[in-house]
Amino acid sequence: MRNPVTLFTAQWGDYPLAELLPKVAAWGYDGLELSCKGDHFDFVRAAQDTDYCAAHRELLAKHGLGVWAVGNHRCGQLVCDPNDFRTDGFVPERFRGKPAAKRDYGIEHMKLTAQAAKNLGVQLVTGFTGSAIWSYLYRFPAVDEEVIEAGFAEFAELWNPILDVFGECGVRFALEVHPAQIAYDFHTAARALAAVGRRPEFGFNFDPSHLFWQMVDTVQFVREFGDRIYHMHVKDCALTLDGRSSIIGSHLNFGDLRRGWDFRSAGHGQIPFGDLFGTLHAVGYTGPYSVEWEDSRMDREWGAADAAGYVRRTAFPPSKMSLDHALGNKK
Repeated sequence: MRNPVTLFTAQWGDYPLAELLPKVAAWGYDGLELSCKGDHFDFVRAAQDTDYCAAHRELLAKHGLGVWAVGNHRCGQLVCDPNDFRTDGFVPERFRGKPAAKRDYGIEHMKLTAQAAKNLGVQLVTGFTGSAIWSYLYRFPAVDEEVIEAGFAEFAELWNPILDVFGECGVRFALEVHPAQIAYDFHTAARALAAVGRRPEFGFNFDPSHLFWQMVDTVQFVREFGDRIYHMHVKDCALTLDGRSSIIGSHLNFGDLRRGWDFRSAGHGQIPFGDLFGTLHAVGYTGPYSVEWEDSRMDREWGAADAAGYVRRTAFPPSKMSLDHALGNKK
């Protein structure tokens, strides 16, 4: 298999990295997508200390593991988010309750993340952008189209200087197309790309679970944006609409049986991963298949091992010849 199978460590922050690594190796992964949380990856230190990055690489190598991406979703969220009380936990105490200060913190720390990734020897950062217009998803009270246009313009104004630093570092940023982000579905993804002039530093972390519950065709998304899919999260999803539930979520926590949809461990939901992997191969995707494990019903460690096995069984290698050639029918 040419695509490495990795595990995103964001959902494993309660494990020190040294304790998590032997588990990841035993579960059958090739490596990690390192989350910029806890001791998994101190990106502020990494931006200044190449010895720290080398030690991180050595620690992974002792377990036969590599790293292809780092994820900094919290700092990215601060850039365009309104930054109310919900993001106070993303910043040091002195910035809490101060929306502008939180934004400045996010901008500077995303720039540091680019340098940290460069020092670690990876060329990709996954994350969020936040959105000033997500709360206008349903247009009542009504907002003018100019308000929506201004939201995309603000995204470009705030992110282009960050992306300049990414370009200087030789690192790309992959936005996870996701609710509460400037791009959350097919059309907003296209609009976000246009807002930044389709610059090569900006692309997508493709997580089909966030599209599936919106009833967006995930295969069509890959066909349309294949050249901008820089990374993939492997997470499944199931729609469980029963006439009483809705896709909006009803303010019910994940795992609540009354929800109209929920995340599933890979292979335990309804996403057509066989078709997705085949289409990703067809558009030339060679990046990681990074398992983001979120399934409220299932033991986490059992699920992580099972997901690694599922990806290896399902992500078939692409053919090296045409069918006619294989059958000897080529004229």
